[in-house]
Amino acid sequence: MSKRIFIFDTTLRDGEQSPGISLNIQEKLQIAKQLAKLKVDVIEAGFPVASKGDFEGVKAIAQQVDGPVIAGLARAVKQDIDRAWEALQYSARPRIHTFIATSDIHLKYKLKMTRDQVLETVIEMVKYARNLCPEVEFSAEDASRTDREFLYRVFEEAIKAGANVINVPDTVGYATPEEFGRLIRSIMENVTNIDKAVVSVHCHNDLGLAVANSLAAMENGAQQLECTINGLGERAGNAALEEIVMAINTRKDWYKYSTGIETRQLYRTSTMVSSLTGVSVQPNKAIVGSNAFAHESGIHQHGVLSNSSTYEIMTPESIGLKQSQMVLGKHSGRHAFEERLKELGFTLTKEEINEAFVKFKDLADKKKVVLDQDIEALVSEKMTKIPEMYELLYFHISSGNQMVSTATIRLKRDEEIIEEASVGDGPVDATFKAIERGVGMDITLVDYNLKAVTSGKDALGEVVVKIKNNGEVFLGKGLSMDILEASAKAYVNAINKMIYAKGLEHQ
Repeated sequence: MSKRIFIFDTTLRDGEQSPGISLNIQEKLQIAKQLAKLKVDVIEAGFPVASKGDFEGVKAIAQQVDGPVIAGLARAVKQDIDRAWEALQYSARPRIHTFIATSDIHLKYKLKMTRDQVLETVIEMVKYARNLCPEVEFSAEDASRTDREFLYRVFEEAIKAGANVINVPDTVGYATPEEFGRLIRSIMENVTNIDKAVVSVHCHNDLGLAVANSLAAMENGAQQLECTINGLGERAGNAALEEIVMAINTRKDWYKYSTGIETRQLYRTSTMVSSLTGVSVQPNKAIVGSNAFAHESGIHQHGVLSNSSTYEIMTPESIGLKQSQMVLGKHSGRHAFEERLKELGFTLTKEEINEAFVKFKDLADKKKVVLDQDIEALVSEKMTKIPEMYELLYFHISSGNQMVSTATIRLKRDEEIIEEASVGDGPVDATFKAIERGVGMDITLVDYNLKAVTSGKDALGEVVVKIKNNGEVFLGKGLSMDILEASAKAYVNAINKMIYAKGLEHQ
């Protein structure tokens, strides 16, 4: 009988700490609900003390997402733990995840504390958290570079103080698989009360070894693996959830373990996270990359057509990819559209379906064939709407290689119509400057990315922009067959998100 492994997803906490990612409450909720469909065991919803937005995000997830344990991160400080509990208390299954560094390098240069002081803090803060919350996870930050004897002692005291889960992070991605496996085995053998807690690991990918280290830890006694969708996270990221899960599933002959993950939701979850964070998945990414099930070599194609197992060790269907596509066009009806949404993993209200169907029909009038990727892009755009302070009504651009680009825009704010014009270094720059004049804000463009949602001359163009205002970065997206319209929409969307976030902070 296989041993059950718990999957702890930290996309909304560690994943969001990736440079340039900033999710609003609606986007966090959308991802959390999808993670519940994926059937992860734990959702680490955020770091409540970090900001008002983070707190509200964790609170909303605790209130509205059922099924998984909902965790919130807290330093081993009363203020952090109180704030985490304030947000988590609404969940049917809350967990406070508290941490402190234990390696000598962190003690000396970051905490400026002695080992005894750290040990006292662990005991006091784990007890404090356990008095508030029935589940407490304790993490020894930089555990893989911590003196072994001290680490055993810290974990032993944390369990005595009430920790249900003890986490062993490879915080800087320094460990190798054999080395990390031995560390977990030594913890299992030398922490006297280890049987009273679940052993967890949290591996970073600085050397590209996060997944390998996590699997090595599992083989040596770890029962919970912490990971993120698409491997998002600080620096080089974290262990990728989809890679861990499919390694366990595909190599059952070697790994005598199982997870509760609904693998057919993996692709949908990956595309949603990529869309909402603005971080594209590399084509050759294992499991969910666009080339993961693509075969160009003639030898490979012949083999796959004869028997897919020649070059595919898992099926596309196992992660939620469909091999055959239903072609939708302007003559397709609402029923076919609704069925396709269900197959793609979308659960929408009647009103949302109505709005999406109108968008679909508009696109179908312009394109001969509407593909799955088009539908996913349309619906994702609709589902991530936030209150629109400004609405783009009209734009006109004059541009050419022998003339100065000029843009005129018309915006609507409440009942007020705003018209502005500007020149710039090219049509996109002119449009953005006209929009800035219209909203009367000083905005810095940090990043601009354009990609085709599908192939062909009639492809939808998706523009992702990142803007900065007072040190904060906001992401906006726009979708259109006209890339200049997509650019204008993306810029206005980013500005609306910025205004929404600022308003939330001052509530």
